[in-house]
Amino acid sequence: MCSPSATLTVWAGSWLAGTSAPDDVLEALHAWASRHTIAAGDPVTGGRTDLPWTSRGELPGTGAMPLLKVIREAMAPTGAQLRLVLPAPGDVRGLPVGTAFAADAIDAEEGLLLGVPGQEGTGLIPQWDDDETLQWTVYSVDIPRATAPDMSLGEAEYTMREAVRDAADALMQLHTTAVGNTEADPREQIEAQLAAYARHAYPDSTPLRAKRILDTADHVAAILTVAQHEPASSPTSATAIGAHESLLRPLWNTIRDARLVAVHAAAGTLG
Repeated sequence: MCSPSATLTVWAGSWLAGTSAPDDVLEALHAWASRHTIAAGDPVTGGRTDLPWTSRGELPGTGAMPLLKVIREAMAPTGAQLRLVLPAPGDVRGLPVGTAFAADAIDAEEGLLLGVPGQEGTGLIPQWDDDETLQWTVYSVDIPRATAPDMSLGEAEYTMREAVRDAADALMQLHTTAVGNTEADPREQIEAQLAAYARHAYPDSTPLRAKRILDTADHVAAILTVAQHEPASSPTSATAIGAHESLLRPLWNTIRDARLVAVHAAAGTLG
């Protein structure tokens, strides 16, 4: 799983559908951090949710049970949706423009929106306080109207199969054309990245096709991460940096699109 927000989206969707227990959601979250805290992002949200409004890092206690209460209440209205957002530079699709939630989601590169599209709902963003503590900040936001997914599950699966080959080609190109050590084998680094992703389990209710897409997206992401950080492939000039970005950025965008489609399918919400 690529992020705490993606984990919470699929497990909360399974819990709300009655196919997972609350403890299953909490156990999945603890694979990311041993301690979770929750706070409101502003006084209005604090009053609405009965959560303390405090600066990040100052919320006492542990336990993510209040997080489940927030999700249950936000998803109670008829027509409510649970939607993952994965904003990236130049792509802020799905965010409520001009809000604190949008600004913080861009900084975090992730978040969730819960509620009825076109009405006031709830936003959630995970933020690291330290290596062992993940704080979930709750926002009151107007939920943007959902748009149709850019891809079907079938299209996303095909795109990810193609992306594996393209990512491997990109890694080879960057590795063999860079200045420096070109003898290093990046396979161990890729395996280490995949092992980190594999620590995070999927609910049993996850459709097999969605799981295949997420697993393949993790594989591509592992290759791209190594391509970005492997010393042999580090760009050494402005021209090389531009070529590096133009080669890898489209693949990262493809991964993000496929993950959104698959996560929403797993959570029972396409959109």
